[in-house]
Amino acid sequence: MPGSAPVRNVIGPLTRTGRYYARSWRDYLDDGPQQMPIARPTVALAAEALRDEVVLLGLRARRPVSDPQAFERIHAEVLAALEFYGAGGWLDNPKGFFRAPGRLDALEVRPVQRRNRSYYRLRWDSGYRPRRGEPGADRWLGYQAVSHGYGLMLRHREPQPWLVCVHGTEMGRAAIDLALFRAWYLHERLGLNVVLPVLPLHGPRAKGLPKGAVFPGEDVLDDIHATANAVWDVRGVLGWIRQQEPDASIGIYGLSLGGFIAALVASLDKDLTCAVLGVPVADLIELLGRHSGLSQDDPRRDTIALATPLGRMISPLSLTPKVPMSGRFIYAGLADQVVHPREQVNRLWDHWGRPEIEWYRGGHAGFFQSRPVQQFVTDALIQSGLVRGVDPTDRSGRPDTKTG
Repeated sequence: MPGSAPVRNVIGPLTRTGRYYARSWRDYLDDGPQQMPIARPTVALAAEALRDEVVLLGLRARRPVSDPQAFERIHAEVLAALEFYGAGGWLDNPKGFFRAPGRLDALEVRPVQRRNRSYYRLRWDSGYRPRRGEPGADRWLGYQAVSHGYGLMLRHREPQPWLVCVHGTEMGRAAIDLALFRAWYLHERLGLNVVLPVLPLHGPRAKGLPKGAVFPGEDVLDDIHATANAVWDVRGVLGWIRQQEPDASIGIYGLSLGGFIAALVASLDKDLTCAVLGVPVADLIELLGRHSGLSQDDPRRDTIALATPLGRMISPLSLTPKVPMSGRFIYAGLADQVVHPREQVNRLWDHWGRPEIEWYRGGHAGFFQSRPVQQFVTDALIQSGLVRGVDPTDRSGRPDTKTG
């Protein structure tokens, strides 16, 4: 029926938000689900959920599901991938799937001056290449923009601890990343060197690519290669930092999709001081299935279900975190409709040994305006020992010159 799609686009988010609000009251009156705080449902909390639903609507518009005929190629690749990765033993041993990167010897550092502040732009050749014979490898190698790594760096002249900040979906742009990570606060107030690498298929690493080349997206093998490429690049940046300052303390901080990548890196790198995961994804393929918008009887759902073992292979739930328990921190939104608190965050929190966690009253993007989250991140960096010489009782986070 003409015009029905716009109507559904308006009604859908409202309907799903209404269902969320009803469930919230049911959970509240029943003492709530285990392992999560009980929060009295409010109109403000429902508004946070509605904002998430609108965000999801925009993401689906940018990532429309292919028609069944085009989906046949994705289905065939999933079948081939199950055979390839199964034969390699990586479905049973996911750690072996992630290869260690080589040295970043040719990383370019270019100074940038913006008003009264200066930082650096980083550029390097990403050495990631899919294994010979991997399904989707030729397509991935054809994405020329992905072959170069990019990032920003805020660095002090004297040696200081480092924090690598891994952005989320639709980020990878300087202004957005610097703002959402509060990078200048981390740099100027907490005294950290801050590096913000750009994930594959984001920002400058998405220029000139086909419309369907997105991460995350419906193309399962692109998601697998993007995950492997992202982990490779972030670990490469960690190696480069250690070349510059062998004794430096390094932490990692990821948001949403970046929390997913940060959790993987923290399960592969044994020398991180801390890992802060903000609204983190735990199982990417499961998340994509949840937000696909496909009806239960749609045959394309069979492809997503078939890809479940591939999702486990690239999930931090299949790896053991190496960062010390004292350095593990997670925060998440009680009203998050993008990364489901129970299906995603709680599972990762439990798998990580139930470290310190902050549940804020908000949706997926609500962390940015949440003062408890901002203080939680500051306290986490101090508590872990990454940041020293800062009085934790000073809510501004200003360095304590008496002890510094």
